Amino acid sequence: MRYAIIADRGGNAAAQGMNFTDGLFPLVWEWVAHGLYWPVLLFAVWRAPWFHLRESESLNVLLGIVVAVLLLWTMEAGFAEGMRLHLLGATLLTLMFGWPFAVIGMSLVVAGVTFSGDGGWGVFAMNALVLGVFPVAVSYGIYRIADHYLPNHFFVYIFLPAFLGAGAAIGAVGLLSGGALGLAGIYSGEYIHYNFLRYLPLIMFPEAFITGMLMTLFVVYQPRWVSTFDDARYLRNH
Repeated sequence: MRYAIIADRGGNAAAQGMNFTDGLFPLVWEWVAHGLYWPVLLFAVWRAPWFHLRESESLNVLLGIVVAVLLLWTMEAGFAEGMRLHLLGATLLTLMFGWPFAVIGMSLVVAGVTFSGDGGWGVFAMNALVLGVFPVAVSYGIYRIADHYLPNHFFVYIFLPAFLGAGAAIGAVGLLSGGALGLAGIYSGEYIHYNFLRYLPLIMFPEAFITGMLMTLFVVYQPRWVSTFDDARYLRNH
């Protein structure tokens, strides 16, 4: 589902895709991204607690969330090539399954949209880093800070790692994307700010609200699905 048809810098209307596209960045950027992404993915595969997926329910939940995130990515608002806004779902995956499975899950999402023709395999690693690894790292970092330094309370978990964490993650992705486009000389800083960065709050709140709402439902009705949530700590303060 595409709902944004925009005008490019030359004034020609064009329906835009979701990710960075092949040829948008210099080739060296693509090679550097591959060099950074694949070791991270292999490390995530090595660290992932695969024994949790022995039960069919756990595997089905993980695959179901990945498919749901993939569907969320099909609803986007575009302003110019390389500048699109869509919900991420990275914080949801991170809190539910931990960072290793979140990195793997987000990689599957990027692979899915790339396979569908959005983006291109040349920039797959760059898209996976910016839209997958980076927001997972931000989400996990916020969770760890809250887990170590704040009281063990249900509302702390929901409002900081889930609600604020999701908003911060997608906001950070927007800043990173805009910074990369500016640093590569694809758009000017003024153009990026006017056509992209100033719209970030419009997607940050929905991301935060949806993630916070879903995490609330999961920890209340299916807490066994949420690997970062402990009833004894957050509900009974043990």
